[in-house]
Amino acid sequence: MAQDVPGSRIEVDAGTDLVNAWIVDGVGVIELNRPERRNALHAAMFEALPRLLERFDGDDAVRCLLVTGAGKAFCAGGDVKAGADRNREAARAAGNGEQPPDDPRPLVDMTRMVMRLYASPKISIAALPGPAVGAGIGIALSADVRIAARSASLVTAWADLGFSGDFGGPWFLTRMLGAARAIELLIGNATIDSADALRLGLFNRVVPDEELRDRAMGWAREIAAGPQTAYRFMKQNVRDAQDLPLREALPRESDRMLRSGETEEHRQAVKRWLEEAQAKRSR
Repeated sequence: MAQDVPGSRIEVDAGTDLVNAWIVDGVGVIELNRPERRNALHAAMFEALPRLLERFDGDDAVRCLLVTGAGKAFCAGGDVKAGADRNREAARAAGNGEQPPDDPRPLVDMTRMVMRLYASPKISIAALPGPAVGAGIGIALSADVRIAARSASLVTAWADLGFSGDFGGPWFLTRMLGAARAIELLIGNATIDSADALRLGLFNRVVPDEELRDRAMGWAREIAAGPQTAYRFMKQNVRDAQDLPLREALPRESDRMLRSGETEEHRQAVKRWLEEAQAKRSR
């Protein structure tokens, strides 16, 4: 476990230079680090990101997750150039009578990062310094909340390349916006700017570009300092609200309410509330 010393930054080995990771003030930070390719996904990331998320989930010193991108983009999605190169190699192999090599990692395995982030018991923030394109949308929307630079955008992009969509992008857009709006955005190859993304509820906060990193870390620190059991149960309540009818969700919600009331975090919060109330009456 990492030792949580206020203000100290603990570097975490991601196993690749294409991803940076560290812990500071209870926040586990994961940064896609391929700015020269606008953080387009690379094979090394498909292993590093789920492994880092699993590590942070198991570390009590990490109380909030923050995912972002280096440079001026969040994630440009799949690396189209690398994919085209693979397709040309496969075509040449087929022309020579050879069996084209299969991708050693099926697409569903590549998407483990999305499932891992979505399923994490800890509150997660995606901080977008710029565009999230294609698969990058799925990564951004799999976090619990999003803060974005004013220049950030969500670019569906799949239709322009004859793709149907992946990394949970269609699923999240449908859940968050409804089927008709999701279809419209997907087939329209839409670019959703930060103002529209905020209006649609895809972004929670939009800030000036130069303030993004400080504001994102400030928000993450606030979450990391909050009541973690209550936050974890709140996240479970919201997931149940998406998946269960009210009659099934209410007993689970009630059980979590009672269990959160048994925590030291609750007792300390009530103590602070009573002390503040007494102080106000004494003025």
